[in-house]
Amino acid sequence: MNINPKHDPEALRSLLQMAELEKGEPISQREIAGRLGIALGLANAYLKTLVKKGLVQVKSYPRNRFAYLLTPKGFSEKSNIAYRHLNNFHNLYRITRQDSLTLFRSLHETGTQRVGFCGVDDFTEIAYLSLRESGLELSVVMDEEAGGSFLGIPVVSLEEGTRTGCGPIVITALPRAVQLKAMLHKLGVEEFDIHSPSYSYEEVLR
Repeated sequence: MNINPKHDPEALRSLLQMAELEKGEPISQREIAGRLGIALGLANAYLKTLVKKGLVQVKSYPRNRFAYLLTPKGFSEKSNIAYRHLNNFHNLYRITRQDSLTLFRSLHETGTQRVGFCGVDDFTEIAYLSLRESGLELSVVMDEEAGGSFLGIPVVSLEEGTRTGCGPIVITALPRAVQLKAMLHKLGVEEFDIHSPSYSYEEVLR
Protein backbone atom coordinates (compact mmCIF):
# COMPACT_ATOMS: atom_id res chain seq x y z
CA MET A 1 0.00 0.00 0.00
CA ASN A 2 1.29 3.44 -0.86
CA ILE A 3 -0.46 6.55 0.45
CA ASN A 4 0.51 9.54 -1.64
CA PRO A 5 -0.06 12.85 0.20
CA LYS A 6 -0.01 14.72 -3.10
CA HIS A 7 -3.17 13.01 -4.32
CA ASP A 8 -4.77 11.64 -1.13
CA PRO A 9 -6.17 14.51 0.98
CA GLU A 10 -6.32 12.22 4.02
CA ALA A 11 -2.63 11.28 3.95
CA LEU A 12 -1.52 13.98 6.35
CA ARG A 13 -4.31 13.09 8.77
CA SER A 14 -3.23 9.47 8.57
CA LEU A 15 0.33 10.53 9.32
CA LEU A 16 -0.75 12.44 12.41
CA GLN A 17 -2.87 9.57 13.59
CA MET A 18 -0.08 7.05 13.12
CA ALA A 19 2.24 9.37 15.06
CA GLU A 20 -0.16 9.10 18.01
CA LEU A 21 -0.29 5.31 17.72
CA GLU A 22 3.47 5.03 17.44
CA LYS A 23 3.77 5.54 21.20
CA GLY A 24 2.25 2.10 21.77
CA GLU A 25 0.07 3.23 24.67
CA PRO A 26 -3.56 2.14 25.20
CA ILE A 27 -5.65 4.96 23.77
CA SER A 28 -9.33 5.26 23.01
CA GLN A 29 -10.81 6.47 19.76
CA ARG A 30 -12.21 9.43 21.67
CA GLU A 31 -8.74 10.37 22.88
CA ILE A 32 -7.35 10.10 19.35
CA ALA A 33 -10.16 12.30 18.04
CA GLY A 34 -9.49 14.87 20.76
CA ARG A 35 -5.76 15.05 20.10
CA LEU A 36 -6.23 15.43 16.35
CA GLY A 37 -9.19 17.80 16.60
CA ILE A 38 -11.55 15.64 14.54
CA ALA A 39 -14.96 14.09 15.12
CA LEU A 40 -15.13 10.72 16.85
CA GLY A 41 -16.81 9.13 13.82
CA LEU A 42 -14.02 10.37 11.58
CA ALA A 43 -11.36 8.96 13.90
CA ASN A 44 -13.19 5.62 13.82
CA ALA A 45 -13.27 5.65 10.02
CA TYR A 46 -9.56 6.44 9.77
CA LEU A 47 -8.67 3.67 12.20
CA LYS A 48 -10.75 1.12 10.32
CA THR A 49 -8.97 2.09 7.10
CA LEU A 50 -5.53 1.80 8.68
CA VAL A 51 -6.40 -1.59 10.18
CA LYS A 52 -7.80 -2.84 6.89
CA LYS A 53 -4.61 -1.82 5.08
CA GLY A 54 -2.46 -3.65 7.59
CA LEU A 55 -0.86 -0.52 9.04
CA VAL A 56 -2.45 -0.80 12.49
CA GLN A 57 -3.40 -3.74 14.71
CA VAL A 58 -5.90 -3.73 17.56
CA LYS A 59 -5.03 -5.18 20.99
CA SER A 60 -7.79 -5.82 23.52
CA TYR A 61 -7.54 -4.86 27.20
CA PRO A 62 -9.93 -5.51 30.09
CA ARG A 63 -13.08 -3.40 30.43
CA ASN A 64 -13.50 -3.03 26.68
CA ARG A 65 -10.36 -0.96 26.26
CA PHE A 66 -8.23 -1.27 23.17
CA ALA A 67 -4.78 -0.27 22.00
CA TYR A 68 -4.18 0.61 18.38
CA LEU A 69 -0.60 -0.29 17.55
CA LEU A 70 1.43 0.34 14.42
CA THR A 71 2.51 -2.78 12.58
CA PRO A 72 6.00 -2.99 11.01
CA LYS A 73 4.30 -2.06 7.74
CA GLY A 74 2.69 0.90 9.51
CA PHE A 75 6.04 2.17 10.83
CA SER A 76 7.50 1.98 7.33
CA GLU A 77 4.55 3.79 5.73
CA LYS A 78 4.60 6.51 8.39
CA SER A 79 8.23 7.27 7.55
CA ASN A 80 7.44 7.33 3.82
CA ILE A 81 4.54 9.76 4.25
CA ALA A 82 6.59 12.03 6.52
CA TYR A 83 9.42 12.16 3.97
CA ARG A 84 7.09 13.01 1.09
CA HIS A 85 5.40 15.79 3.05
CA LEU A 86 8.76 17.28 3.97
CA ASN A 87 9.91 17.13 0.36
CA ASN A 88 6.67 18.73 -0.88
CA PHE A 89 6.98 21.56 1.63
CA HIS A 90 10.57 22.22 0.56
CA ASN A 91 9.51 22.51 -3.09
CA LEU A 92 6.56 24.70 -2.14
CA TYR A 93 8.74 27.06 -0.09
CA ARG A 94 11.41 27.34 -2.78
CA ILE A 95 8.99 28.05 -5.64
CA THR A 96 6.81 30.44 -3.64
CA ARG A 97 9.81 32.36 -2.35
CA GLN A 98 11.35 32.74 -5.80
CA ASP A 99 8.08 33.63 -7.56
CA SER A 100 7.05 36.25 -5.00
CA LEU A 101 10.50 37.84 -4.91
CA THR A 102 10.51 38.16 -8.70
CA LEU A 103 7.06 39.78 -8.60
CA PHE A 104 7.92 42.28 -5.85
CA ARG A 105 11.17 43.31 -7.47
CA SER A 106 9.33 43.86 -10.74
CA LEU A 107 6.73 46.04 -9.00
CA HIS A 108 9.45 48.00 -7.23
CA GLU A 109 11.17 48.74 -10.54
CA THR A 110 7.93 50.22 -11.90
CA GLY A 111 7.75 52.67 -9.00
CA THR A 112 5.37 50.76 -6.73
CA GLN A 113 6.06 51.48 -3.08
CA ARG A 114 3.46 49.41 -1.27
CA VAL A 115 1.13 46.50 -1.89
CA GLY A 116 -1.77 44.74 -0.20
CA PHE A 117 -1.93 41.05 0.65
CA CYS A 118 -5.10 39.10 -0.09
CA GLY A 119 -5.53 35.79 1.72
CA VAL A 120 -3.78 34.63 4.88
CA ASP A 121 -2.21 31.20 5.30
CA ASP A 122 1.29 29.65 5.47
CA PHE A 123 2.15 31.05 2.03
CA THR A 124 1.54 34.59 3.26
CA GLU A 125 4.54 34.42 5.57
CA ILE A 126 6.76 33.22 2.72
CA ALA A 127 5.56 36.12 0.55
CA TYR A 128 6.23 38.57 3.38
CA LEU A 129 9.89 37.49 3.53
CA SER A 130 10.21 38.32 -0.17
CA LEU A 131 8.38 41.62 0.31
CA ARG A 132 10.86 42.80 2.91
CA GLU A 133 13.78 41.81 0.71
CA SER A 134 12.39 43.77 -2.25
CA GLY A 135 12.03 47.05 -0.37
CA LEU A 136 8.25 47.33 -0.68
CA GLU A 137 5.85 48.09 2.18
CA LEU A 138 2.80 46.09 3.20
CA SER A 139 -0.19 48.44 3.24
CA VAL A 140 -3.05 46.13 4.19
CA VAL A 141 -3.87 42.47 4.79
CA MET A 142 -7.32 41.28 3.73
CA ASP A 143 -9.19 38.00 3.56
CA GLU A 144 -12.70 36.69 2.91
CA GLU A 145 -13.64 37.56 6.48
CA ALA A 146 -12.13 40.13 8.81
CA GLY A 147 -10.57 38.97 12.04
CA GLY A 148 -7.26 38.13 13.62
CA SER A 149 -3.96 39.59 12.60
CA PHE A 150 -0.93 38.85 10.46
CA LEU A 151 2.38 39.77 12.11
CA GLY A 152 0.53 42.35 14.19
CA ILE A 153 -1.40 43.80 11.24
CA PRO A 154 -5.20 43.47 11.57
CA VAL A 155 -6.79 41.33 8.87
CA VAL A 156 -9.71 43.19 7.27
CA SER A 157 -12.43 42.01 4.90
CA LEU A 158 -11.97 42.19 1.14
CA GLU A 159 -14.57 44.96 0.98
CA GLU A 160 -12.67 47.08 3.47
CA GLY A 161 -9.25 46.24 2.09
CA THR A 162 -10.09 47.20 -1.47
CA ARG A 163 -11.33 50.60 -0.31
CA THR A 164 -8.03 51.60 1.31
CA GLY A 165 -6.15 52.53 -1.85
CA CYS A 166 -3.61 49.90 -0.91
CA GLY A 167 -1.88 49.74 -4.28
CA PRO A 168 -1.51 46.50 -6.23
CA ILE A 169 -3.10 43.50 -4.53
CA VAL A 170 -1.07 40.30 -4.30
CA ILE A 171 -2.92 37.05 -3.67
CA THR A 172 -0.97 35.23 -0.97
CA ALA A 173 -3.19 32.24 -0.23
CA LEU A 174 -2.15 29.82 -2.95
CA PRO A 175 -4.84 27.12 -2.52
CA ARG A 176 -7.57 29.81 -2.74
CA ALA A 177 -5.99 31.96 -5.46
CA VAL A 178 -8.69 31.43 -8.10
CA GLN A 179 -11.51 31.99 -5.62
CA LEU A 180 -9.98 35.15 -4.14
CA LYS A 181 -9.24 36.62 -7.56
CA ALA A 182 -12.87 36.14 -8.61
CA MET A 183 -14.05 37.85 -5.43
CA LEU A 184 -11.75 40.81 -6.05
CA HIS A 185 -13.13 41.16 -9.58
CA LYS A 186 -16.68 41.23 -8.19
CA LEU A 187 -15.65 44.08 -5.92
CA GLY A 188 -14.51 46.07 -8.94
CA VAL A 189 -10.75 45.56 -8.73
CA GLU A 190 -9.22 45.75 -12.19
CA GLU A 191 -7.27 42.79 -13.59
CA PHE A 192 -4.02 44.77 -13.82
CA ASP A 193 -4.19 45.54 -10.09
CA ILE A 194 -4.37 41.86 -9.10
CA HIS A 195 -1.25 39.74 -8.98
CA SER A 196 -1.72 36.02 -8.41
CA PRO A 197 0.90 33.24 -8.39
CA SER A 198 2.17 32.13 -11.78
CA TYR A 199 1.54 28.50 -10.80
CA SER A 200 -1.19 26.54 -9.10
CA TYR A 201 -1.07 24.68 -5.79
CA GLU A 202 -1.56 21.39 -7.62
CA GLU A 203 1.33 22.10 -10.02
CA VAL A 204 3.77 22.60 -7.15
CA LEU A 205 2.79 19.28 -5.59
CA ARG A 206 3.22 17.22 -8.74
